[in-house]
Amino acid sequence: MTSSNTRASSATAPTAEPGTSARRRRPPRGTRSRRGAGWLILLWVLPALTVYGIFVLYPLVETVEYSFYNWDGIGAATPAGLTNYAHVFTQPALYTSITNSFVLIVFFTVIPVILGLASAVLMREIKARGTGTLVRTLLFLPQVIPLAGASIAWTWMYSPTGVVNQVLRAVGLASDQHPWLGDFSTALPAVGIIGTWVLTGFCTVLLLVGIARIDPSLFEAARLDGAGRWAEFRAITLPGLRREIVVCVTVTIISALASFDVVYIATQGGPGYSTMVPGLEIYQLTFIKQSVGQASALAVVLVALVLVVILPIQRLGRAR
Repeated sequence: MTSSNTRASSATAPTAEPGTSARRRRPPRGTRSRRGAGWLILLWVLPALTVYGIFVLYPLVETVEYSFYNWDGIGAATPAGLTNYAHVFTQPALYTSITNSFVLIVFFTVIPVILGLASAVLMREIKARGTGTLVRTLLFLPQVIPLAGASIAWTWMYSPTGVVNQVLRAVGLASDQHPWLGDFSTALPAVGIIGTWVLTGFCTVLLLVGIARIDPSLFEAARLDGAGRWAEFRAITLPGLRREIVVCVTVTIISALASFDVVYIATQGGPGYSTMVPGLEIYQLTFIKQSVGQASALAVVLVALVLVVILPIQRLGRAR
């Protein structure tokens, strides 16, 4: 009786079609398509990643490795441990180059961002057609001019018979004429002013784009509430430009800490070491003094300083 019931139940039970279990184990079509899209994206990005790895990551790793050796670039290298890093903070020339780069932040970052904010707000108030476009073009023009050409032009202007001293003489300040790039006390600020001239237009145009992104109804509502210009700027314009300001500060700080071409053409680090910056010091250590280990250590310290300064600024820009 029991066996007959078992045979009956087995006969009535539905039988699974062949290949059903295999089909159940297959991933859904959506998953397969996403995997295929991921491989396709990787295939498109692979050439750029390869170039980035060869020309950026590999030299960076080699620089870190060289920083632990004494090497002239030709002969055999000898281990140096942390001696090269100790020299960065104990040798006056190397330490001075780092402090000079932080002084340049005032001229490359603080002044251009403040002037850019003031110019952007003022240009937003200009109602005449065509005037705003002309002013934007004039302000952005230094970004188009190569830094080498701009540095040469400013070197001529700073010369004893240059435009700067001629203007001082014309307005009755002949006693204030100066060899601006040849004096220990004025050489670094004079180089910084070149950076201010170059980067102010960049900050202005970027902040103008940010102001155009702010909802105009916010300004109208503030005016209806009786807010003045300063209150409007502090409550609407400044918060609305946070991301653009972060971009300006990031780009200009990197320009200050990694500056090379302006200083090399204008002063070559002189007089003495008064305008020496890390980029120029790395160049001289590598190609003139043939001290690749110290140059690599200074380059690693420079990268670390850039990251230490930039990362908190980026975090501030992402904060809500």
